[in-house]
This record gives sequence, structure tokens and C-alpha cells, in this order.
Amino acid sequence: DLDGFKIVNDTFGHEAGDMVLIECATRLRSALRASDFVARLGGDEFVILVKNVTSIENLTTLVNKVLATIREPLTIKGKEHALSASIGVSIYPQDGQDKQSLTKAADLAMYAAKEKGNNNFQFFSMGIKAQFRERTMFEESLPRAMERNELFLEYQPKLDMKTGAITGVEALLRWHNPSLGLVMPMRLIPAAESSGLIVPIGRWVLKTACKKNMAWQRQGLPRIGMAVNLSHRQLMDERLIEDIKEALAESGMDPELLELEITENLLLSYFPRIINVLNQLKELGVRLALDDFGSGYSSLAQIRHLPVDTLKIDRSIVGNIPVNRIDMAVAEAIVGIGKSLDMTIVAEGVETPEQLACLQDPFCDEVQGFYFSKPVSPEHAAELISNRKFEMLK
Repeated sequence: DLDGFKIVNDTFGHEAGDMVLIECATRLRSALRASDFVARLGGDEFVILVKNVTSIENLTTLVNKVLATIREPLTIKGKEHALSASIGVSIYPQDGQDKQSLTKAADLAMYAAKEKGNNNFQFFSMGIKAQFRERTMFEESLPRAMERNELFLEYQPKLDMKTGAITGVEALLRWHNPSLGLVMPMRLIPAAESSGLIVPIGRWVLKTACKKNMAWQRQGLPRIGMAVNLSHRQLMDERLIEDIKEALAESGMDPELLELEITENLLLSYFPRIINVLNQLKELGVRLALDDFGSGYSSLAQIRHLPVDTLKIDRSIVGNIPVNRIDMAVAEAIVGIGKSLDMTIVAEGVETPEQLACLQDPFCDEVQGFYFSKPVSPEHAAELISNRKFEMLK
């Protein structure tokens, strides 16, 4: 499946989309052996039949070759487009005895690859099958979750690195279902994304978070920022700008207190469209944050053109900085980039005093993580905000 093809098709027209498909088909053919078979199933999906593979290693090499050839920039009508692919792999006879079962297994594996982020592949396994069975249960129960008040928010504080004062909180979605129990975001968000329910759920999160911020202010608590995550479906939704306007108007919250977070990997395939949406969001007066920064492959040229206020260093980097010089160097580079662009730098996923100590030099502006507080209920968050400060390392 081609990541980002829909954006090209919708933005530049079907003729450009057809030219992209022809170019990708040509590249696939050139990347494969003469004995291999490739065909387009429909839309932006292709199927490849590979025979006489002697080992998983050889098959993996071939898959990576396909990913690399699709990833090369292509120019259509004078415009350069960046695409990538998500690939699912099934193997005969272990994953299926006929073309239908093998195709189904590869399809499930492809969607598992998409969940890992663009430009990925995944071999089919029974674990993937169980994962999608669970997903089906989620998708059947999720449409009624809002009606039954099963969704709720928890809030994780962000702290000023120098003073320890709480500067804001991040609103994090939770779902408690009577049958499924507590469903955490790692399982909830993919189900909401694939079902399309992420848009109405995201709308509810925005309004609920903004109203809670104002409720805290009416209690006499200090003004703090409220961070809300946006998915790629929300960013592509035509109602997003109006949804944010409504959330701010209904709550009465100052736009500068709302910070909208997008993940770095969204920039890979959706950059032209996203830059337009982000500019519209900035016109509303809200703040924008680039989440999980350092985990993807966005170029410095892209970052330079983004109307972003905050860079959040990915937790995978923060977790390793006390023991890994490379991750420490990456963190220092991110800080340098952010500071040169007048951005606020936030380290997320801080869990130990050693991690905090590495970040304290003239490094990050703010920190967030279990070392200070896990995500907590609105009532507990209000208590933390009223206490105002955490003790920072000297």
C-alpha cells in the first residue's frame, strides 16, 4: 500500500495520481526478479508474488529493496512528491493454503505495518491475527463509548526546568469498557483511526480539555497550557478549524493556552497539505508542538518551514541519554535546532534522576514524565497545579 498517495490524488488531481501509480509500478517491476509477479489490486494497493526464496533473510532483503525504490522522490508535472510504502508479507504454506487466505494474511500484516508508521513491513503471525480480532471487538464497542460516558481524560503535567513550576498539562484519552476493561491509547487510538471515529472522539477531547482548563481557572488555579494530540485524520478533516474555534468559544479559553501536538512521522507523506493546515491553526492564535521529535526522518529543511512553537524530544532518546553518547548527541542537536528557531524544547518520558540530570545543563525548557507524575485524574491534576512546584535536582 502506498503511504501518502491519497494526498497526492486529492491535492493534485487524478491525472497526477495516475502518473504516480504508473511510476511506482515501473519501479516495482525493476526492483523484482524476472521470476517474480507484480499486479495492482486497485486504488494504491499492489500485490507481489515471489517464488523460490531460500530464506527469510533473502525475502527481507527483497522487501527492503522494494521499500527503498518507492521511497525515492518522484517528480510529476514539475512537482516533487515523497511517498513510502507499507508492506505485509505472508508465506505459503504456513500462513495459508490458497490465494484467498494468503492475501488476507498479507493484508492483515500490511495494516500492522502501517501502525508501526510509514515505510515499514511486517510478516504475518498469529499474534497479528489475534490483534485484529481484538481490534474488531474494539470497533464494535467504540461507537457507543461516547454515548455511555466510557471515555475520559487524564492529565500529565509539564514542568519548567528551572523553577519546577507546572506550565501546562497534556490531555490523554482513556476508555473504560464494562467488557474490555481499561483500554489504553496504544490499543484505543489505532482502532479509532481505522474506524474513522478518531474525528468525533478528537472533537470531544478538544472540547472536554478546554472546558476543564477553564474550570480549573474558575477554582482560582493559575493559568496553564493545555496540550491536545491531533491525529492525521483530524488534520485532514475539513471541520478541524471550526472544531477548534468551537472548543475555544464554548469554553472561553484563551487560544494561546491551547497547544496542539502532531507527531513527526506525519510530515513524511503529508507535508504540503499539513503545512497549509498548520498555518491556518496558527492564525487562530493556538500553539503548535511537534511530538516524538527525533524518532522519524523529517529533514531540517522541513522543520525550518513549520510554524511550530515547541519540539518534544522523543522518549526513546530521553530514556537512553545517561548511557548512550549517540542519543545524548542527538538530543543536543535537537536542542540546537530548536533554540536556533526560537522554539520551546520539551523532554518527554523523563523517568529517572539520571535522565533529568543530563537534561538540566542549559538544555531543555520543560520536562514531562513519570519521574514527576504519571497521567492523573482531573481532581488529582488540580491538586498538583495548586501545589505549583516540584523539587528539581540541584
